[in-house]
Amino acid sequence: MERIELIVKENKRIDAIIASELADVSRSYVQKIIEDGCVYVNDKEVTSKKLKLKVDDVIVINMPEPEKLEVLAEDIPIDIVYEDDDLMIINKPVGMVVHPAPGNYTGTLVNALMFHSEKLSSINGVIRPGIVHRIDKDTSGLLMIAKTDQAHQSLADQLKEHSITRKYVAIVHGCISSETGTVKAPIGRSPKDRLKMAVNERNGKEATTHFRVIKRFKNYTYIECQLETGRTHQIRVHMAYIGHPLLGDPVYGVKKPKIKHEGQLLHAKTLGFVHPSTGEEVLFDSEVPEIFETMFKKIKGVEGGPHAI
Repeated sequence: MERIELIVKENKRIDAIIASELADVSRSYVQKIIEDGCVYVNDKEVTSKKLKLKVDDVIVINMPEPEKLEVLAEDIPIDIVYEDDDLMIINKPVGMVVHPAPGNYTGTLVNALMFHSEKLSSINGVIRPGIVHRIDKDTSGLLMIAKTDQAHQSLADQLKEHSITRKYVAIVHGCISSETGTVKAPIGRSPKDRLKMAVNERNGKEATTHFRVIKRFKNYTYIECQLETGRTHQIRVHMAYIGHPLLGDPVYGVKKPKIKHEGQLLHAKTLGFVHPSTGEEVLFDSEVPEIFETMFKKIKGVEGGPHAI
């Protein structure tokens, strides 16, 4: 156990002080070690993460030993669309987390990949072997998996250059009148809620989403979205920003929807890129999950009248 001593330099909350002084520690982790009785101020155990300190107060932290992370291979079925010596294309189901994270070390796509293949890229470390990009737990669809570091770097470079084709389909609230559109608005952490992303003009990163209407209903629209950039929750944030949040979205969606669904109706349908070894352009497409058709029928039932307009 490491003992860390800090002298307070300004009047602030204790969790904010520690998080700012220890660059590799998150504020949520600081709050956890406070709750675990690992932090003292002026020789007294701290019991509240909201404790306000004064200049020259002395903080002592008994930093716990880091957990040894071990990700185990698990015999979990995965839908492999394509595989060669360099990469795999996986069709991820709804409900599967892509890689392990604190409190969630089993049942992920990475656990399944480790069972399936002894060869995965190491660039993203032991927690994310082979993972080049991610999609949310409740988003289904196509993912690139790198089996070698060379392939991983090539695919990552293409993502950075915005040259990879990524098309999604989604059901959103509201009837979009225009046939196509583009949302160009920077995305970053929400200043009001650090657990959410938001359009953030001051601290956000450039983000562009193109969309086109596939089918209109009276109060909903079935759309295709093409990503030019790949920010966290990009489609979900951008569509909510223009007043058309995704049906079922628990974070950015409608609070009291007429049609309820657990998880956003979003599917990564199409994926295209230059193959790292052959240099050829490849394009993969996937079937839209049956839940979309089920939701179309529910919409028809709620709205009445024609199936679509």
